[in-house]
Amino acid sequence: MSTPRIAEVARNTAETQITVKVNLDGTGQARLATGIGFFDHMLDQIARHGLIDLDIQAKGDLHIDGHHTVEDVGITLGQAVAKAVGDKKGIRRYGHAYVPLDEALSRVVVDFSGRPGLVMHVPFKSGMIGTFDSQLAYEFFQGFVNHAFVTLHIDNLRGENAHHQAETVFKAFARALRAALELDPRAAGTIPSTKGSL
Repeated sequence: MSTPRIAEVARNTAETQITVKVNLDGTGQARLATGIGFFDHMLDQIARHGLIDLDIQAKGDLHIDGHHTVEDVGITLGQAVAKAVGDKKGIRRYGHAYVPLDEALSRVVVDFSGRPGLVMHVPFKSGMIGTFDSQLAYEFFQGFVNHAFVTLHIDNLRGENAHHQAETVFKAFARALRAALELDPRAAGTIPSTKGSL
């Protein structure tokens, strides 16, 4: 590997102040502080199962709700991943994963296509998971795809417990990311597209 795939991005608005550092070739180390416990737990899944070192420090207007914080973390993480992956030479580009947790099962498929797109079907069985509004999972992934420039399909195939549903989604997302970002020795130095760019 010629250059380390690392990046740092800061986002400061009237609603949030966020710093994200990523190492796409890490060991799954995480330093997380968003002020939303369950969200930190889900971000930890991305680090651990994606083997991505993540440092995410966020201060947001949680006295209103978690919406701005979760969405803006998704945006900033997307920007950091796009910056770290660079021109995408040598990556596998596509990744998918199925992850179960007890009664829940989710499938996530990702394409580092250069085209943002999100299709997400997750019928959460509860509106709140701890202090995390389950609707915000969509906002996180929408922010991510718009700024990482990926196509992402997320399906919760079954599940009765919202915590389990969310955890299988985030773990499958992590595993799909890991697969897509893996360097393919048979395609070293080449861009995985007939167009010659992504």
